[in-house]
Amino acid sequence: MDRAGRDRAVNDQAAAARLLPASGAWHPGLGAGDRRFFELSPDRPFTLEGGGVLHGAVLAYETWGALDATASNAVLVCHALTGDAHAHGSAHPPSQATGGWWNDFIGPGRPLDTNRYFVVCANVLGGCQGSTGPSSVNPAAGQQRYGPDFPVVTNRDIVRSQWALGRHLGVDRWLSVVGGSMGGMAVLEWGVTYPARVRSLVVIASNAAASAQQIAWSQVGRQAILDDPNFRDGHYYDAAMGDGPHRGLANARRIAMIHYRSTDEFDRRFARHSEEPLLPLRLNHHFDVESYLDYQGAKFIPRFDANTYLVLNKLMDLHDIGRGRGGIEPALARVVAPTMVMSVRTDFLYPRPQQIQIVESLRRRGNLRVEHVDIDSDNGHDGFLTEPDQTGPPMGEFIDDIYKSDAPHGGTAR
Repeated sequence: MDRAGRDRAVNDQAAAARLLPASGAWHPGLGAGDRRFFELSPDRPFTLEGGGVLHGAVLAYETWGALDATASNAVLVCHALTGDAHAHGSAHPPSQATGGWWNDFIGPGRPLDTNRYFVVCANVLGGCQGSTGPSSVNPAAGQQRYGPDFPVVTNRDIVRSQWALGRHLGVDRWLSVVGGSMGGMAVLEWGVTYPARVRSLVVIASNAAASAQQIAWSQVGRQAILDDPNFRDGHYYDAAMGDGPHRGLANARRIAMIHYRSTDEFDRRFARHSEEPLLPLRLNHHFDVESYLDYQGAKFIPRFDANTYLVLNKLMDLHDIGRGRGGIEPALARVVAPTMVMSVRTDFLYPRPQQIQIVESLRRRGNLRVEHVDIDSDNGHDGFLTEPDQTGPPMGEFIDDIYKSDAPHGGTAR
């Protein structure tokens, strides 16, 4: 989209924001779309790693393809920070305003071939697109929403909830668990927490533990939300239309887009270009890259929730595969599944050395299949989403090879 188109879109979205509810979280009144729902522990509270509990916790999920007779062809896709269960499929407004976020990777004839595999994706606990999160009603508090009282959630909680969903779907052992960014963190947790329940892992543009710089980026994004007067300490769900923490959420997205992309891409797409005259000099002059950030912030508001951003962003900061396990090396020593790790050349948010740390640690095992793939893209961290021609084929070939070479329970590779 060119500058003029972005400006029109920003103006349209700004006008629309005045008519938006305080939160972009999904609610039943919008219709289910392709979502299905699974109650995690109907007979007892779901206890979280940090000590919090959730009553009547629900996961929203979607599936594509069919589980075979031996339940040996199931692939779990783990989404990133602002993703959801709608990884594949068409848009279904207003419930699902856009098509699947990984449509290039999932579907008939795609790397995750739904003619062959049973593919599953669930919105994480703490999410805002159908799974129990801050925008959900807290059954223990009448009709009041959790809001800022939603407990801390970790990747270990996410993986336990996904394990329960798998059992519900008849999957005892996943053919593969795949994901990028925050999703890649969950993939590693699967390999460490349930080593016997996964046959392969695909970790894309992720890490074994959040670095100080990653935590710093996260903190300024969260602070942008906390500083918005309309955030109201997290109690904004009953605010009037257009009176939610939209400005803070848009600013958090602007900050994120800077480190999701790369210097190379920004220079290629925008350089120092501006469609506005530079003279006379003025503070409100806009370079094209600024208009791009405005556009990204504006289109984020209708589909996300500020409290959810805080919860999941903190989940990523808390990610440390070695916590309570003697460190990263001993934790990764638990992994027994063949593993593919992918890096994006220009990713400065999750730089290549973090993936190489995982690769080298796993290879020290000596008897474990470990592959590393470099993605040559100037799209930065988002390269794991934007480069299907580089990411899809090696992932698909890797999973297909595992399926053919290790079909359990008498299953026949196809």
